[in-house]
Amino acid sequence: MYHDYNKKNIVLARNLRNRATKEEKKLWYDFLRTYPVKFQRQKAIGNYIVDFYCSKAELAIELDGNQHGEEQARKDDGQREYLLAQEGILTIRVPNSHIWNNFSGVREMIDSAVKQRTQGK
Repeated sequence: MYHDYNKKNIVLARNLRNRATKEEKKLWYDFLRTYPVKFQRQKAIGNYIVDFYCSKAELAIELDGNQHGEEQARKDDGQREYLLAQEGILTIRVPNSHIWNNFSGVREMIDSAVKQRTQGK
């Protein structure tokens, strides 16, 4: 499925790719870059930019630092997830600490979601 995007976000997405966090780099270089189903980094969708996106599975992965625990951030994240869901996109939120403390679990969770969402496609 094709999802529209705000063209103003393209430059921002490129800048975010160039300034990736160490957690984003680890997930990308140690797993998603060579995953058998294609993922994109810092993908513009609608008015948002998601950390990682798999179009075949319509799956967004968001890595969350400490700021996502704040009340306003939780509200904003919930609104974003709701709007993406309206487009058929499932969002998986992964705390940054899981990248370092449970990387195999993160990989398994992503793999399971991709397989479930691409079954029969």
